[in-house]
Amino acid sequence: MFTHITVGADDIDASRKFYDAALGALGLPAATGPDPKGRYWWRTDRGAFAIGKPIDGEPACHANGGTIGFHARTAEMVKAFHDAGVAAGGRSIEDPPGERNGPFGVLNLAYLRDPSGNKICALHRVG
Repeated sequence: MFTHITVGADDIDASRKFYDAALGALGLPAATGPDPKGRYWWRTDRGAFAIGKPIDGEPACHANGGTIGFHARTAEMVKAFHDAGVAAGGRSIEDPPGERNGPFGVLNLAYLRDPSGNKICALHRVG
């Protein structure tokens, strides 16, 4: 459904360090870039994710109520994503990393805020 997701970041270096660590824990290579607009990209055969200063020149802000979820192949990757993200300047939010049983079955989840306040999640479907 999605081709790419881009989030704003005021401190590109801090955000790139954070995402290289957190997404690296999920097996993604380090970001490429910057592109001509100053954005850094993490790409897979399933889509792309980018950070950059807002093109309109205004400060970056997070989407209150929004979450970006990243696929994790294992439960261990979910925990590694969380720990790497916190070590690289992110903030752990909501419940600690682990299993949740809900309407979509059993999921292993970890939620973080990146250095710009964007809410992200690693998700592994159990079973």
